[in-house]
Amino acid sequence: MTTIREEDFIQSIADAFQFISYYHPVDYIKALGEAYEREESTAAKDAMAQILVNSRMSAQGQRPICQDTGIAVVFLKIGMNVRWETQRSVAEMVNEGVRRAYTHPDNVLRASILTDPAGARQNTKDNTPAVIHTEIVPGDTVDVKVAAKGGGSENKSKFVMLNPSDSIVNWVLKTVPQMGAGWCPPGILGIGIGGTAEKAMLLAKASLMAPIDIHQLQARGASNRIEELRLELYNEINNLGIGAQGLGGLTTVLDVKILDYPTHAASLPVAMIPNCAATRHAHFVLDGRGPANLTPPSLDDWPQVTWEVGALTRRVNLDTVTLEDIAQWRPGERLLLSGKLLTGRDAAHKRIADLFAQKRPLPKGLDFKNRFIYYVGPVDAVRDEVVGPAGPTTATRMDKFTEMMLEKTGIIGMIGKAERGPQAIEAIKKYQAVYLMAVGGAAYLVSKAIRAARVVAFADLGMEAVHEFEVQDMPVTVAVDARGESVHKTGPAQWRVIRMKNEK
Repeated sequence: MTTIREEDFIQSIADAFQFISYYHPVDYIKALGEAYEREESTAAKDAMAQILVNSRMSAQGQRPICQDTGIAVVFLKIGMNVRWETQRSVAEMVNEGVRRAYTHPDNVLRASILTDPAGARQNTKDNTPAVIHTEIVPGDTVDVKVAAKGGGSENKSKFVMLNPSDSIVNWVLKTVPQMGAGWCPPGILGIGIGGTAEKAMLLAKASLMAPIDIHQLQARGASNRIEELRLELYNEINNLGIGAQGLGGLTTVLDVKILDYPTHAASLPVAMIPNCAATRHAHFVLDGRGPANLTPPSLDDWPQVTWEVGALTRRVNLDTVTLEDIAQWRPGERLLLSGKLLTGRDAAHKRIADLFAQKRPLPKGLDFKNRFIYYVGPVDAVRDEVVGPAGPTTATRMDKFTEMMLEKTGIIGMIGKAERGPQAIEAIKKYQAVYLMAVGGAAYLVSKAIRAARVVAFADLGMEAVHEFEVQDMPVTVAVDARGESVHKTGPAQWRVIRMKNEK
């Protein structure tokens, strides 16, 4: 019988979440590097370069790959012969490990978990509780898989109850374009088939814990129906031309993972969950001989990719830019921003909307007139940092506030990740504003462009407070111009035309 000591288990959980905050799995690094070499779309290649450079920087600096350090997910397989040396429950030990990881003073991770989700939505301050899945299995070890799942990709999860005769492939190919780019491709799609509704979702999530191996599967060929589905979906999804960050290109998914389970004769449950460019998971086994020992990847595992400013990149002074200036910008154009901008995301927008509804003024010192707002919830700074990793959040969540912000606050530009919906695009066109896209999955790289930061309003919202950032050469792409033209529509469409011509 194996004895697992409380401290060994807790520290292993803590170490694992720290580890995955700044180390991509090696299989992801290599797969993205290969996709970068194959990519023919300039915009997509630039985005992948930023993700790869950010990944290496995070590994070297041991700071988060993404500002969204995720909801903690833990899969446990506990051997029936294991004995625990503890007075705590397994869940209590897991949560203590998460607490230690997310409050580690040398690498503070962003606390994103809120209690009372349908009500007050109060931050727990330490990212607990985790989401824990436990199996009791034969054996005398504890098998642990941990993952940090970002909200941008989790929000794009899909589920459907198909008829038994319906095509899974058709549903996936119809659904993936509807997910937009908020899940930060290129990444991995996890698909669960069968069981019941909740079982299919669990299968999809569990499938994402496996290493990327699609190219090995392509080389040897499929040996069963699930492998046939993986290959078919991998090829067909990439043929959609969505590309990195939705900009159009060869690679949208680096792999498609599928797990299945027996189901009812009348049912065909199918779940799909994406893993983003900040893919983060680790696996270890405890056998009673102490805490887990996680081996860091070698810096040689990263491809020799650099990110450089293009010759046609436009430099923009945020302190002097005007509506007349931004009217000249076009979708897909690359910019380097310098000067001061304000931040704000979900909670700040809601509070601003409430103030306007109550006919109350904005807090003293909060003036958006002729300024840009950056949709971000940064990680707290450590040591000599101005701010921690500060990549963009999904912009579509702010769509319902866009007209209000443009009309009532006087902002002239917004910065976020992924596409905007029709409602926001119409407002941008109406007010001749602009929406710029920063690369999701390059948070540490972006933070190096921030030279000063201070909270200017709503400090009680924590990471969702309104900050003023002073930036120098912050890289962005024009995603929606003042005429309402969106690169997330034109980019993939142009790429599909190019692909069809090349195939002929």
